[in-house]
Amino acid sequence: MKHGPELSFDDDGKPILITQAAPSYEVQHRERVRKYLALMFWRIPALIAAAVAYGIWENGLISLAILVVSIPLPWIAVLVANDRPPRRAEEPRRYESARRIPLFPTAERPALEYRAQSARQSGEGDPQRDFAD
Repeated sequence: MKHGPELSFDDDGKPILITQAAPSYEVQHRERVRKYLALMFWRIPALIAAAVAYGIWENGLISLAILVVSIPLPWIAVLVANDRPPRRAEEPRRYESARRIPLFPTAERPALEYRAQSARQSGEGDPQRDFAD
């Protein structure tokens, strides 16, 4: 470690992390892509290994077992790649709902209600027919 005014760099000239800041989005993304590629790398060799195992032992159960293990690899790779680091306790929650949204919201229709009331008051025609205009 260097001593003097350049305390923030190590012997190789790389900066030393002195805060508890999270890695940048690009670094996190790069790590997730590496994990995804590492898991997906084993998909093709597993298919080839199943074919080779069938050719060597002529036992379909061994080949089927290798295939069954390789089937969920794409789903696992996607789940691992989409996972972000867990939130810290001091990280603020962004969603704050001041009011609750109903499960099945219905819009108000003042124009239709007004026409239905006016048709009933005037006694003219069928209110159902008035809506078809």
